[in-house]
Amino acid sequence: MTYHPKSEFIHTMMQRGFLADCTDYQGLDEALMKGAAPAYVGYDATAKSLHVGHLVNIMMLRWLQKCGGKPITLMGGGTTKVGDPSFRSDERPLLTPEAIDDNIEGIRQVFARYLDYGDGPSDALMLNNAEWLDELNYLDFLRDIGRHFSINRMLSFESVKSRLDREQSLSFLEFNYMILQAYDFMELHRRYGCILQMGGSDQWGNIVNGIDLTRRVIDGEVYGLTSPLLTTSDGKKMGKSAGGAVWLNGDMLSPYEFWQFWRNCTDADVGRFLKLYTELPVDECDRLGGLAGSEINEAKVRLANEVTGLLHGEEAARNAEATAREVFEKGGVGDDLPTLTLTAADVGDGVSIVQLLVKSGLAGSGKEAKRLIAENGARIDDQPLTDAGLMLDAGALSSPIKLSAGKKRHALVQIG
Repeated sequence: MTYHPKSEFIHTMMQRGFLADCTDYQGLDEALMKGAAPAYVGYDATAKSLHVGHLVNIMMLRWLQKCGGKPITLMGGGTTKVGDPSFRSDERPLLTPEAIDDNIEGIRQVFARYLDYGDGPSDALMLNNAEWLDELNYLDFLRDIGRHFSINRMLSFESVKSRLDREQSLSFLEFNYMILQAYDFMELHRRYGCILQMGGSDQWGNIVNGIDLTRRVIDGEVYGLTSPLLTTSDGKKMGKSAGGAVWLNGDMLSPYEFWQFWRNCTDADVGRFLKLYTELPVDECDRLGGLAGSEINEAKVRLANEVTGLLHGEEAARNAEATAREVFEKGGVGDDLPTLTLTAADVGDGVSIVQLLVKSGLAGSGKEAKRLIAENGARIDDQPLTDAGLMLDAGALSSPIKLSAGKKRHALVQIG
C-alpha cells in the first residue's frame, strides 16, 4: 500500500499492523483531520465476557481516542436476539433478553479499562442498539429499509456464500442480521454523526452494506475499516488456548492465566503482538521482537506485563510475574496461581484426580485428563502423575496441592 496518511490515527493503524482494508483511505483520512470523528465497533452480547480475539478492535478504539477521535462501543442488545451468521457453520443459540442484559453488564467492565467515557468531544460513548431496533415496526422497516437490499448481492458475500456452499442451513432470522447491522450504522450516523465502522475482516460485507444504506437513505458520507483476522504463527485462532477461551473478565479467567497466555506465545509472534496489544513505541517493539535465545523470553515477559497491565492493572501484572518466577524458576507455589477451592462435602469419601484436573481447568474433559496422565503430561506437587484412578480424600487435601498440565499450566486445589 503506497498511501501516505495525514491523520495520526490512520498512520498509527498502518504502522502497527491493524489495517486489512478500508473503503476509502483518502476520504476517511481527510474526515479524521476535521476533528473528533466518532467511530464505532459493534459487540454482540453472546457471552458474559469478550475474549482475546476482540482485543485488536478494542485497541483500535483506544488508539482512536488517543488520536483525538470519539470511540463508540455499540452493545448488540438488539442484534444478539438474531445472531451473526458470519463464517459460522450453524445457527447461534438464541438468548433471552435477561441473559443478553446480563452479558452486556459483564462486557461493560472490560471497556472501562481501555476507554475514557464521558461527555467531552473525544470521550467514549457506550450505546445499545436495542434502543432503536426494539422499536422498529416490521412492515415500515421492510418498506423503507428492506427495499435497498439486493438478495443477489447478499448471497455473494463470502460469509453467506461459504455457508451455502457447504449446504448448511441459513435461517431467514440470520439472513436479516446484515440488514440490522447496516441499519445500526445509519442510525449512529443520524443520531451521533458517526462516520466510521471498524471490525474484523469477516465483517467487510456487513460494513459495506451499512455504508450503502446510509448513503441511499440519508445521503451520509461514511467509511469502513477492517483489521486482519489474526492467527498465531503456528496457525491457531487468536482467543483460544489449551484450556479454552482466553476471556478478558478476571472472574472468568484469572489475571495470572491471562498473563501466562501472553508469556507462552511463540517467538515469531512477539514483535507483532507488541505492536498490536501494547502501546510501546514501534521501534521498541521491533527491537524486542528481534531478540533471540533466552533474551526473547524476557521480551515475552515484557509483552505479558504490558498487556495484563492495560487490562487488569499494573499490580496484577507484577503479581503474575512474581508467581511465574516462583513457580518456574524456583519450583515453588506462587500466591497468584488459579485456585480450586472445594468444600468438605465436595470431597466426601474421596475425589478423583481426573475430576480435579477438569474442575481446575487444566483439562477440558475427563477423557482429556486421562490422556494427559497417560502421556506423562500431568504432575501433582511437581511429581509425575501416572495413576488415572487416584482418589484423594480430605486428609490428602488438608494442605493445598499443586496440579500441573505440561510445563506451563498449573493450579492449586484446596479445601476451603
